[in-house]
Amino acid sequence: MEITYVYTRKRSEFGRPCSFSDRPAKVTVDIPPDPSMASGYILRNPVDSCVQHTSEMSEHEVNTESVKVESRGVNHVEGGWPKDIKPQEAEQTLRFRKKVEKDENYINTIMHLGSLMEHCVRQNNTVNIYEEYFGEEETVEMEDEPPFAKTINVIRDPNVTKRTATHLSWHPDTCTKLAVAYSSLEFQHGMKDMSFDSYIWDLENPNKPELVLKPSSPLVSLEYNPKDSYILLGGCYNGQMAYWDTRKGGLPVEVSTVEVSHRDPVYGAIWLQSKTGTECFSASTDGQVLWWDIRKLSEPTETLVLDITRRGLLESALGASTLEFEPTMPTKFMVGTEQGIVVACNRKAKTPAEKITSTYSGHHGPVYALARNPFYPKVFLTVGDWTARIWSEETKESSIMGTKYHLSYLTDGCWSTVRPAVFFTTRSDGTLDVWDFLFKQKDPSLSLKVCNEALSSLRLQDNGRVIGCGSKLGTVTLLEISSRLCTLQRNEKNLATAMFERETKREKILEGRHREMRLKERARSEGQGTEVEEKLPESPEEVLDRARREFFEIIEAERARAEPQ
Repeated sequence: MEITYVYTRKRSEFGRPCSFSDRPAKVTVDIPPDPSMASGYILRNPVDSCVQHTSEMSEHEVNTESVKVESRGVNHVEGGWPKDIKPQEAEQTLRFRKKVEKDENYINTIMHLGSLMEHCVRQNNTVNIYEEYFGEEETVEMEDEPPFAKTINVIRDPNVTKRTATHLSWHPDTCTKLAVAYSSLEFQHGMKDMSFDSYIWDLENPNKPELVLKPSSPLVSLEYNPKDSYILLGGCYNGQMAYWDTRKGGLPVEVSTVEVSHRDPVYGAIWLQSKTGTECFSASTDGQVLWWDIRKLSEPTETLVLDITRRGLLESALGASTLEFEPTMPTKFMVGTEQGIVVACNRKAKTPAEKITSTYSGHHGPVYALARNPFYPKVFLTVGDWTARIWSEETKESSIMGTKYHLSYLTDGCWSTVRPAVFFTTRSDGTLDVWDFLFKQKDPSLSLKVCNEALSSLRLQDNGRVIGCGSKLGTVTLLEISSRLCTLQRNEKNLATAMFERETKREKILEGRHREMRLKERARSEGQGTEVEEKLPESPEEVLDRARREFFEIIEAERARAEPQ
């Protein structure tokens, strides 16, 4: 390379520090403006330039060598016998075993192996490798966590004209499929172009239904068969019963005839515990409970009229709005009615009048949900009007517990499958309430605004963690609740048992007291005879004066008793 300029400097001046000093400014160069050069000035248009300050990387792909895997099995057959003994001959093998067992070498070997095995077993029993050392700490942390729920999926009715999601049913074998029945329950609000279809959704692909069910009338209830997950039972708006086999497509395999079906919408359809797995029963607001075998839907196998006067008259029957059946109690079932009365029945009674065993009256309107507690079957939940109530079979006059009166109607409810004192309710203002009666009873532990329209249906998975809420516009919202609300707490079963037994005992005492007061009042009325009838009713002022007088008399008596003698 050619050197163009050489800079020379004394060696002593290298590295010498600079010395700065103040001095006045001086003009080194002064270039005056030249107006003649203005014509040569060119305006530059604004230019956008982009700069990406990243290093350029090359793309590489690596594909590992595939490994072929084969499945091989070993079939172990009995062997090791001497050649002169046939293993198929029982007498020969038995004789040879006795001979070997008497051999001294065999006995010594077994004694030696036995001592070694005993030593290993004792070692295993000394330490439990599966023992939980920090279970209590985890429980304490869980109790400190506030309850919450998060939305994990939203499924919408694919039709333009939206319908109510009237019933939900989870697949019995997998938690990724959900059957939803769609129908418009508003009287004479059905439109000409309204679809009759209901759907089976795969939650891993919620944009499109996995199967479209095409009934002859909109489905009000839809239920998976717990023994055969390919079979579904449906109750239609026109009262017919139908069943589907998902392997055969979306058309029903068989439909009951209109003449032998219900006359009103089928609000309850439940599978029964049977050997064949084909028996079911249904209830409707026409006042009938019908039993069916899907192998022959041409006629019901049995009929019950919900006439609580026990005369069996259809015109005086109560309309069924919900149905309940507990597999552990195969002969008993319960029906919630439009009149707010819960009817307890026994299918195996001899006469139709004896099939209606008892009634429970506690709601001012239709009973929309009815469910037995999975841990205590004698305790059941009812949802209707503005409240949810908890009942015991032993107290028929009043419920043992209940929620407060809400400002909006309650539309559905169910128990938790993993916690005995937790249950869920839905409201017509789109709110889901989670109640934990061991924690507090006046207010729900969690209230969640799911949607703006009314919620119409509710269904909990068997694991107790994911809950589906159907709305009036056909939207199904899937929520995952916090672990605190779906994990059994320490000693919770004993506490729930004590709570239910205490409240049942209290209601029994109150019922006995009310019964005694009614008997005394009746006896007093009968003793006075016509004098009671001629007695004029008291005016509000007289009632108030009498109550005030009695109150002050009680106060004076208590004061006199408290003063020292």
